[in-house]
Amino acid sequence: MIKNLLRGSGALVLALIPFAATAPAQAAQAPQGSQAAVVTSLADAVGLVKVVEENRTGYAPSHFKHWNSGDLPSDGCDTRNEVLLAEAVKAPAVASGCELTGGTWQSYYDGQEVTGSDALDTAHTVPLAEAWDSGASAWSAARREAYANDQGGSASLVVVTARVNRQKAEQDPAEWIPPVPEAHCRYVGEWVTTKLRWQLTADNPEMEALKVFAEGPCEDAIVQYTPAS
Repeated sequence: MIKNLLRGSGALVLALIPFAATAPAQAAQAPQGSQAAVVTSLADAVGLVKVVEENRTGYAPSHFKHWNSGDLPSDGCDTRNEVLLAEAVKAPAVASGCELTGGTWQSYYDGQEVTGSDALDTAHTVPLAEAWDSGASAWSAARREAYANDQGGSASLVVVTARVNRQKAEQDPAEWIPPVPEAHCRYVGEWVTTKLRWQLTADNPEMEALKVFAEGPCEDAIVQYTPAS
């Protein structure tokens, strides 16, 4: 599976396609001035995530400023709505104040096609609380804001039904996985690449869950990610 819409020239790209066992990890061509993308197997990508015990002490959603004015402040839309517009299967009408009407989206977590944005969330693939546990507690406020509004990584933010996003809440893949089996490899791949993009860690149960997929049903997957600046 390939995420259809890439946001930004330095986008984090996830490609879940057959991986040749003899193909080495490689750096993809990158625009001048940006970091090169890393392409590797999902199993090797999982191995690049450092294992560290998590600590949620001091966490509050307010430590991550969102939603901000987005990548195009002049469009009058915040990050949430910019992602909704980018991921629409059928574009909504956009009124003053970036009010969205109509439009159609595909929520890959639960396989639902949704008309109208009211029942949708722009969700963080790696939830804010999980990011805090995994290293973001030591970041500056500016870097946490960049993470919470990251459109430069195509896997960082995703449009899904609010219902399934509430089910996921702040859980990692050891605790929650999308209910649609066809979504599992994409989800695990996007989770891992988001962690690598932002140099976030994993705890032991999370790592073991990632390995189950990377060494089992998703063993033929490759991923591509670009480290955040």
